[in-house]
Amino acid sequence: MAPYGFMRSPGIEHAFEVGDTVEVYCDHEKSNERVRGWMKGVVVQVDNKMVAVQFRTNIFLTDGWMVPDRILWYPLTSEHLRPAGTQKKLGKKEILEY
Repeated sequence: MAPYGFMRSPGIEHAFEVGDTVEVYCDHEKSNERVRGWMKGVVVQVDNKMVAVQFRTNIFLTDGWMVPDRILWYPLTSEHLRPAGTQKKLGKKEILEY
């Protein structure tokens, strides 16, 4: 079998740990309205393929169902998951709403 060549080894872009604050693109409640956007949450479990994120406000699946335990699972390589603070707001101190 021929060896494979690559520029850099495959891997994840961010290493998440339990307790990390992250931002997730999902459907959630904001001012009693259902909106789709970035929401802060806390990593509660990590394995070799998936990350579990828990929220303090109601979140929804894309088909409209509310998630009762407020936990969503994402693949480590998901474009809908990023470390918190990647979108800095200049001059504003923000209170976390996760």
